[in-house]
Formats: sequence, C-alpha cells, structure tokens
Amino acid sequence: MKEWIKVLNKNFTFPHIKVLYPTAPRQPYTPAGGQLSNVWFDRLDINPFVPEHLDSLAKIEVEVRNLIQKEHEAGIPSNRIVVGGFSMGGALSLHVGYLWDRNLAGVFAHSSFLPTKSIIYNELKADVDAQFAVPPLLQVHGNRDTLVELKWGKETFNQLKSLGVKGEFHVLDKVDHSISRKSMELIKDWVTKVLPEDSK
Repeated sequence: MKEWIKVLNKNFTFPHIKVLYPTAPRQPYTPAGGQLSNVWFDRLDINPFVPEHLDSLAKIEVEVRNLIQKEHEAGIPSNRIVVGGFSMGGALSLHVGYLWDRNLAGVFAHSSFLPTKSIIYNELKADVDAQFAVPPLLQVHGNRDTLVELKWGKETFNQLKSLGVKGEFHVLDKVDHSISRKSMELIKDWVTKVLPEDSK
C-alpha cells in the first residue's frame, strides 16, 4: 500500500498517529503456480468459493500478534490501533480485527473479500456477544475490479454486517483493482474519525 501512496503522491500522515507499513513475507503462492511471492498467506485460488488455507493463516497470525505486541510495549493499546490494507492485506486485516484482536479501534479493507465459508464468519456466529465487541469496518471497492469482483466485496461486508459488524461500504466509480486518490481520502477521513486526536 505504501508504494501506491507514493505513486499517487498522497499524504497519508496524521499528527497523532504512527503509520506502519509491514511487508508481506516471501513464500510460495499457489495462484502464481507456487512461485515465491510477497503474500500474507497462501490460498488455493482467488475466488470466494475455495476454503481458507488455515495453516498459512496460523503462521502469519504469529507475526501479526508480535507486531501488535510491540505497539503495546510502546504504550499503544489495541483500542488506539487501526489495521487495514489493500486486496490480500485487507483480507488479512479482517482476520486481525474479527478473529485475533477484537479490541482494535477499527479495520479497513480496500478491494478485498473473504471466502463464503471463512473461519471469521464461523467464529462470529459462535460468539453471541460479538456484535458488542468488534471494531467498526470500512470497505472500499472499485466497480471495475476484475481481479476481486465488486460483488465479492459486497457479500463479505453484508455477511459481516449480519453478524454484528457495523461499518461503511463505498463503491469507487471507474476504479479497477487499484488504489485511487478518492479511496485514500475516504480511508484517511475514516481513520481520523475512529482515532480522533483527543481520544483517550
């Protein structure tokens, strides 16, 4: 996501928030024929009808928890942390906020989706109190995205909403599988709303 921001020459800084851009680890990626790729986790295919690669997700969970723990040690509690990302990074962020740390201030996902039988849905269904203890969600998606279809993103949002997640879904006109200036403005405004400067 950091490279997209550079290309757009968009200022994504906040006077009261530290922004981190972790890099996905290099690992074999099945949709690329098993070639080594910088991806957060492996999956069988890019569509919502295949099961999640739970072993791969479990490995990245350890790294994500370590990143959050470092922020805790620096004095930043979970309720002052927002996680988000583009495409697979957004899908990872959904796992972070709705499985691994539900105390986060918010989650955003750009051009992202979850499989129809995601473990996230199962866990939220099993937790009758989930609707009272999950972070708000922002999803944005281009209406010309041919890699991750708009309807996949909408179905993900609607499923999460049905399980108690409150949030916003914005459709970006004439945007493909990419980040735009409009989407960055939406995300920046939303982050400022869920993490206001005067919040304790």
